[in-house]
Amino acid sequence: MITFLVRRFLLAIVTVWLISVLSFTIIQLPPGDFVDTYIAQMASSGSQVSAEAAAAMRQLYGLDQPKYVQYGKWIARVVKGDFGESMEWRRPVTEVIGDRIWLTLLLSLAALMITWGLALPIGIYSAVRQYSFGDYFFTLVGFIGIAVPNFLLALIVMYFAFRWFGASVGGLFSAEYNLLPWSMGKVWDLLRHLPLPAVILALGGTAQLVRIMRANLLDELRRPYVVTARAKGLTERRVILKYPVRAALNPFASNIAYLFPYLVSGSVIISIVLGLPTVGPLLVESLISQDMFLAGTIVLLLGVMTVAGTFISDLVLMWVDPRLRRELD
Repeated sequence: MITFLVRRFLLAIVTVWLISVLSFTIIQLPPGDFVDTYIAQMASSGSQVSAEAAAAMRQLYGLDQPKYVQYGKWIARVVKGDFGESMEWRRPVTEVIGDRIWLTLLLSLAALMITWGLALPIGIYSAVRQYSFGDYFFTLVGFIGIAVPNFLLALIVMYFAFRWFGASVGGLFSAEYNLLPWSMGKVWDLLRHLPLPAVILALGGTAQLVRIMRANLLDELRRPYVVTARAKGLTERRVILKYPVRAALNPFASNIAYLFPYLVSGSVIISIVLGLPTVGPLLVESLISQDMFLAGTIVLLLGVMTVAGTFISDLVLMWVDPRLRRELD
């Protein structure tokens, strides 16, 4: 098992490196660079940027060098924990991202816990009570959850919250806490605002996992070992939870690899709609302005989360399925 974990860890490092190459390349694909975007913005406001000033800016940010040289210098700084300086904000990327990356992780983890907490019991109930009223109800709700985009649901929630209660549900903090430093009051205010965006973000993934869990558990409940367990006199609760549910969790657990990055990427649109202080709005702004250091860092971090989700998925699979552990021993 140790050999397997080491191999997966080394593969994860190679994957992250490839993600860094692809993200840097994709960001460089649009014509022009940050200086061209800056010149266009200044021209729209009636100001002019001289050719000498533009050349000085390109030299300052290293944009006058070949692309591979720019990537080499950037990745060398990333390895040292320095993600460069944001061109648009004119501050280190780590300061620009700051609390936003932790708020993004907190929001995604909260949505992940809600997804698992809802999908697992509902999926088990729908499989055990197949074709019951509850099964039909959760199936209908699941199809609606899959069909309705999360951002549309966020807009609906915002509309009815304001129309019926006169309340604003945007943001993760109250107005009086937005610019204040961290304190117990600010943490409590965050916890009060966190559930609603987490639930909105989790609904799409919950609907998918309910369908996966239901289908897998139905397949396991028809297997001979379940009939044998019932014939031995085991209680129905023990028959279902001890064997079929654990076997049905394999695809459920492997879905972590795709669910976690889905939550993070989905939070980009949700953050813009709800005005959340996460990395979503920053990513959009950096891509528009071609701020390659800020955009490249955010895309790289999203890729690292994807790789981390895959690694966690492998560990969970080994935990829930003893057959995998025996194959690795």
